[in-house]
Amino acid sequence: MIRIFVVVLMVCVGILAELKPSPALAQGMNMQAGNGELPLTIDASGGIEWNQKEKIFTAAGPATATRGDMVLDADELRAYYRENASGGSEIFRLDAIGNVRITSPGRVATGGYAVYDVDKSVIVLKDGNPVKLVAGADVITATGQLEFWDKKDIAVARGNAKAVHLDKRIQADVMTAHFIQDKAGKTEIGRIEAFDNVRIDTDNEQVFSDRAAYNVPSGLARLTGSVKIKRGDNVLNGCSADIDLNTGINRLNTCEETKGAKNPQTGTTPKSSRVHGVLQPRSKE
Repeated sequence: MIRIFVVVLMVCVGILAELKPSPALAQGMNMQAGNGELPLTIDASGGIEWNQKEKIFTAAGPATATRGDMVLDADELRAYYRENASGGSEIFRLDAIGNVRITSPGRVATGGYAVYDVDKSVIVLKDGNPVKLVAGADVITATGQLEFWDKKDIAVARGNAKAVHLDKRIQADVMTAHFIQDKAGKTEIGRIEAFDNVRIDTDNEQVFSDRAAYNVPSGLARLTGSVKIKRGDNVLNGCSADIDLNTGINRLNTCEETKGAKNPQTGTTPKSSRVHGVLQPRSKE
């Protein structure tokens, strides 16, 4: 398909005021983004409608928005613009509706609806049943929403968030993924922080806690708050634990070892306590 760029909207020239409204204004446009860093380009196979009164461009899809190395595809795009101090116009918000797909180097996210806050460079992805993020060998899903903070290079999953890395699985109410680049320059998840109702599953055990920090490349995880480790019928309880998901070697710590670190939710400091465990002996059979 050959897209014809009938109109190019540049904020520095400020020519928006000279254009007349049309039900199908163009098939492509290029506008300044709200934070002034990179322009935002929108292509639409079904044309672009311009609503001057509401200051909205509606791109009938399949439609694609491109900004730098990020590409956003959807059935429909709605771009909201405003006037700036120089007398031109700039896009400050972009809504993506239906079959949303967000692609950036090393990452692909899918969902049903997305809102892109251009000023903050933040995308909120919803309605995916669940929403999904794939980054190399890592897959993160959530029934609530996924937030992409481009400048901070992190993603936040809310609502029954789950992360899978090879044979390791971690889930929690809220999960934050920090992206890094490997030696080959590929983007991958370097660290995952999990909050509330945390559960980590491996082939041999299940680990529960209130909070976890997991270094994905090394396989090392630090768990704090009501830690429980289950392996078969054996159960160990403590205030914190250091576990190696690659080797299966775990260290369960007493509360005294983590004394002084306040719970961020309750504001209380854990009291000194021993580690508690229930070990079930096997029968002769």
